[in-house]
Amino acid sequence: MTKGRLEAFSDGVLAVIITIMVLELKVPEGSDWVSLKPLIAKFLAYIFSFIYIGIYWNNHHHLFQAVKKVNGNILWANLHLLFWLSLMPSATEWIGATHFAKNPVTIYGFGLIMCAIAYTILENLILKNEGENSTLKEAIHSKFKEYISIVFYILGIVTSFFYPYIAIGFYYIVALIWLIPDKRIEKLLKEN
Repeated sequence: MTKGRLEAFSDGVLAVIITIMVLELKVPEGSDWVSLKPLIAKFLAYIFSFIYIGIYWNNHHHLFQAVKKVNGNILWANLHLLFWLSLMPSATEWIGATHFAKNPVTIYGFGLIMCAIAYTILENLILKNEGENSTLKEAIHSKFKEYISIVFYILGIVTSFFYPYIAIGFYYIVALIWLIPDKRIEKLLKEN
């Protein structure tokens, strides 16, 4: 399989994930501004998850722009990432419907950490496949953002049992860390 096919498939899956999330947003019962109030939590959850899916799409896109070849391990690792991302609509609906209650926020954090782990596995397999002397390996020599993200997810999950809104704050910090595409890969793409 070419990397283009893998990218197209991944883009399609991510588009479906976003579509499912937006379809979960229901139209307000009335026509006044007050009728929007019950939907605020769901809308905030949707925005939050949309940003996360966008971050994964953006970083996935940048990563695969630098990839020269793919193999079976990379295909399975990519499917592993897409599996965890595909659970985001359910987790999003649950945290929105329960107004960020502790159990849904815990499960949401678990999904986020599994996405992060899956992305790290994918990235590591790509780096291994590209070789020790690849320009991609040189660009991604530090894994600080990946590892600090996992630490914040763990803090969020632990905190969610007691203070779900603080847990959401930890998840939000990770989103801010990743909001700007990976500069290491950007630099590599500009040089080549």
